[in-house]
Formats: sequence, structure tokens, C-alpha cells
Amino acid sequence: MPPHSTPDTPTGGRPVNPPYLEANLLAVPKAVPELRHAVREYLGDPCCEVQLCVSELVANVIRHVGDGTPVRVHVARGADGRTRIEVTDPDPRALPVLLHATDTDEGGRGLVLLDAVALRWGVEQGAAGRTVWCEL
Repeated sequence: MPPHSTPDTPTGGRPVNPPYLEANLLAVPKAVPELRHAVREYLGDPCCEVQLCVSELVANVIRHVGDGTPVRVHVARGADGRTRIEVTDPDPRALPVLLHATDTDEGGRGLVLLDAVALRWGVEQGAAGRTVWCEL
């Protein structure tokens, strides 16, 4: 899963972070830690909340759309300091729902975590898929 980003551009002899990180991959459990590492490398500083949101969004695809689903993950840091994460998959029908899991539920906490750490989040539907996004 080699992520793609725009090339570094030297500014006064110092490299700058590329404007975005983009990875096209299959949503499988072993890809999640690799993706977290790529996000950490792209952002260049501690980014636990961003890594958590990327992990949860990809995990939702694995659980609700299917293991091995092709996804596009796009992470960009804006000029305002916010980081936007987008995970696009090919299933326009499966919409995420914010549930409140009970103490005995084994799942159902991913979007609750995302909702707690993100400034805002949402879903964009298209004919060929959907994108779940959040901003931190």
C-alpha cells in the first residue's frame, strides 16, 4: 500500500510537507497500521486523533462494506491548521449511523469516537460510491 503525496518543495532550503496524502488500497486489517504510519509521516508531528479517525473510518468499511473493499484515503492539512480526512468506498448505499453502544456490545463505538474528537464530520454520496469525511 504505497501512499501517494505531492512532491516536497524546498523553501529556503527546508522541505515542506506536501499538500496532501492519498492512498488507494484494499480495506483489510493489516493495511490499517501501515496507513496510520503513513499519516504520521505525512503530518510530521504527533497526530493521535487523526490516526484514530483514519483507523475508525477504514475499519467501518471493513466491517460494513466488506474486507478487501477498495478505498481511497485522502488526508490534507489546510491553511487554517485543520486536518481533513476522507475515506471513499464504492458502496453508495451503506450510510454510517451514529449509535450508542451498551457496555456489553462488542462494536458500535467507532463513530462515537470520531464524533468526540472531530470538529465536524459527514457523508457525501455519489453514484459510484460515498465519502465519509471528518475535520480535526
